[in-house]
Amino acid sequence: MSDQKSELREAVRARYAAAATAVTTGAAGCCGPAAVQIDETFGATLYSTADRDQLPAEAVAASMGCGNPTAVAELRAGERVLDLGSGGGIDVLLSARRVGPTGKAYGLDMTDEMLALALANTAKAGVTNVEFLKGTIEAIPLPANTIDVVISNCVINLSVDKPAVFAETYRVLVPGGRIGITDVVADDHLTPDQRAERGDYIGCIAGALTFAEYSASLAAAGFTDIHVIRTHEVADGMHSAIIRATKPTNTSEVTGTTTSDATSTCCGVNACCTSGEHAVDPTVSVAEAKAAAGCGCQS
Repeated sequence: MSDQKSELREAVRARYAAAATAVTTGAAGCCGPAAVQIDETFGATLYSTADRDQLPAEAVAASMGCGNPTAVAELRAGERVLDLGSGGGIDVLLSARRVGPTGKAYGLDMTDEMLALALANTAKAGVTNVEFLKGTIEAIPLPANTIDVVISNCVINLSVDKPAVFAETYRVLVPGGRIGITDVVADDHLTPDQRAERGDYIGCIAGALTFAEYSASLAAAGFTDIHVIRTHEVADGMHSAIIRATKPTNTSEVTGTTTSDATSTCCGVNACCTSGEHAVDPTVSVAEAKAAAGCGCQS
């Protein structure tokens, strides 16, 4: 990683560490750092009263997002959810309640102070189907094909390597999995310098993508059914936006790379673990090929 990217990542970490510390010491109240909380376009005010009332005050106070991704993602019972940049845990805790005891909500954050706050909030909320992970959103510490839904709340704009975030998100999603996130997105006519100037005002340290760039980046990662929809303006030409997209169902992950069903091979079977599978050797059945290799489909 370049020195500039390292400095940007450290600036993001320091900002969120300070926000977590302020909440735990009572210095920030419900507002967080002034550079991030702007009027009513950021933070806990974007959640319904019913959502806020079911969570510890510290989880609500630590909210620094620009929307409510748990509502955007339309979570269902039994789903496995991953929140990128989970902060104090507000979206993870709401997700855990929505997916119920048969589902699970993961939170990923790189900031020790936020992870400690999230764990404390989880204990206060009495939620058990939750797990927090330390790491960066550019290198998600989960296996491929393990998550049904990825959410995120105004965090991807802070990433120093957004293509890596989208590639990693695609990797961990199951085929047919989806994203339902909120983020700060810029009007297409804004130059990088203009975005940087406005971003300084609303805390987008690493720079927001434009609407066109967001759609193109998701498509380049392999996503389909992409929708990037503005919701409200947070600065001149900068908007909170809802982003939805889907990982296609006709893909198979083979040794960490994405290939089409027609070309993927495992256990002596073409398009393994799909409805169109057939043995590489036409003289044996699919079951025989798998048995001979000592393997089969894995959930």
